[in-house]
This record gives sequence, C-alpha cells and structure tokens, in this order.
Amino acid sequence: MKKRTILEKFGDFVLGKGFYIVLFLCVATIGVSGYYLFRGLGGGPEVTEPVTGNPTVILPDSEANGPDPVGPFTQDPDKSASGTEEVTDLEQKAESDPAEPSQAEPEEADQEPSGPVVYTWPVKGEILRNFSAETLSLDPTLGDWRTHGGVDIASTLGVEVVALCPGTVSEVYDDGLMGTTVVIDHGNGLSAVYCNLAGQPTVESGDTVETGTIIGTVGDTAIAESGMPAHLHLEVSLNGILVDPSEYLPDR
Repeated sequence: MKKRTILEKFGDFVLGKGFYIVLFLCVATIGVSGYYLFRGLGGGPEVTEPVTGNPTVILPDSEANGPDPVGPFTQDPDKSASGTEEVTDLEQKAESDPAEPSQAEPEEADQEPSGPVVYTWPVKGEILRNFSAETLSLDPTLGDWRTHGGVDIASTLGVEVVALCPGTVSEVYDDGLMGTTVVIDHGNGLSAVYCNLAGQPTVESGDTVETGTIIGTVGDTAIAESGMPAHLHLEVSLNGILVDPSEYLPDR
C-alpha cells in the first residue's frame, strides 16, 4: 500500500471534518466584524466611570457661580402667592378678634361727678343799691339817674371779702372810678368783679380760690361811689353779659 503524504492527509481532513471547522471560523469572523461595524455606525451607550468620593453640587444661587447678575429682583410667583395668603389670613384673624380695651384709658365709671357749686356772700350786710342794667336808678354820689351793673353790699372798712364760689383769679388792678378791683373766673362762663377793695388785695392773678377764700378787705377806693357808706360793689356776668348778682347769693 502506498504511503500518503501530509498534504494528502490535510486535504482529506479539510474535505471531511475540517470543512465544518473552517466554516465555523468563517461565520465567527463575519459575526465579530459585523458587530464592530454596527457599533461604529450606530454608536452605543457611552461608558462612564463610576462616581467616587464626595460629589459637589453647585446650586443656581450658590456663591460658586460668581456674583449675582445686576438687575431687578424677580420674586418667585409661588412664594409671592404664599406670602399673600399668609397676610390675608392675618388680616382675617385681626378682624375676627375684637380689640381689647386699653387699661390706660380711664373708665367713665371711675370718674366721680363733681358736686354742686356752693355759693356764699362775699360780705355780710344789707344791699344798699340793687342791680339795674335796664332801669335807671338815682346815683347817690353823682346825683343823676343811671343804670347800675352790680349790687352794693353794706359793710365796714377792713372787713374781709371772700370769693363767691370756686375759681381762678384772672385780674387784679386799680380802676379809676371803681377803685381796687379783683376779677375771678368762676368757670362755666361765670365771672365776678369785686370792686371798692382796700389797696392791697390778698390774691394775685393766677391764684386758685375756693368758696370763702379771702381775697381782700372792704375799702373806700371807688371814687364813683364815694358818696355811699362803706360797702363792696359786686358785679357778675355770665358768658360776657351782666346778670343780677343776687341770683347767686344764698338765702340768709
């Protein structure tokens, strides 16, 4: 039998089992080439390296982004709406809760009403000449008929003259006709003029007096009434209009 060569054996192997091996290798080669070709055309997902360490997140308003741009401030609409709702809630709560009365304000119940005004005679004596603002009466000193704007109360020189009722001394002066005069504002539009006093009254302008406070003494300084016995000339006006002083003098 003739001995076969290596080439003959290889050819037999290729024609037999080797054919399938070669076919498999060809198919594998084509598959790998097609895979890389498809990947190069279509592009696959980019492989990223895993995140290690502590990542740093930069927020939009972070200082790392540099200074804020110059421009008008724009408020977040959501925050603005929320703030408006909170203000509305506070206003509604304030309207629903009644305000508590201030303790500093005095209550009317604690204020005691002032008592009635007490009047007294400035001096005790008979009325020598009555009030006559509209009717003419004989003037004992001048000897003619004229009106008389007050009352003349008989007294004695040096007798103390007291305030008709509480008030404040508004004037002290010497009148050319009616002599040393004291004017007292008794409040509520009531004013009294005390004339023909001695030269040195015991009160000054601005003094506060009570009913019966001594304001001076009976004198003879009124030249216009020098023809009469010692007396006090008293005039009373209400809201600037002369009235009869007898209406404020209590019964004896």
